[in-house]
Amino acid sequence: MTTDILAAGRSRGTEQNRPYAGALTPQESYALLQAHQGDTKIKLIDVRTDAERDWIGKPQLAADQQFAVQWTLYPGGKPNPDFLAQLAQVADKDDVLLFLCRGAVRSKGAAKLATEHGYTNSFDVLEGFEGGKDAEGHRKNVDGWCKAGLPWIGA
Repeated sequence: MTTDILAAGRSRGTEQNRPYAGALTPQESYALLQAHQGDTKIKLIDVRTDAERDWIGKPQLAADQQFAVQWTLYPGGKPNPDFLAQLAQVADKDDVLLFLCRGAVRSKGAAKLATEHGYTNSFDVLEGFEGGKDAEGHRKNVDGWCKAGLPWIGA
């Protein structure tokens, strides 16, 4: 199963000309993490701000499977100048890294930068945690980790 999921993600990445290993759906990401509980070589890297995780919630996974490394800082949204140093504290270059953000924008940038610095198994989690906005501008109703019904802990 793991090989199939990673192959699908790599294929999607190639088809979409992504500058990193590939892209996985939230469901594929969760299945991969579930299949490898206790395997510290496959990690979810949540690149949202600490405030987003505190106020909105986060995936419900084992502590050794998910790590917080902010792509931008709150308040202000400035790029995190320590992103790569903080990533190096939680991940090895050969780990499979699944980058997650709110709506799959920052995760793409994080996967690209990580790849450029030798993290060759960097994947974007498509749709993000909350997904896109619906007609009223609300999230969690269109797509994403929450909409998929995957386990998460609310704020």
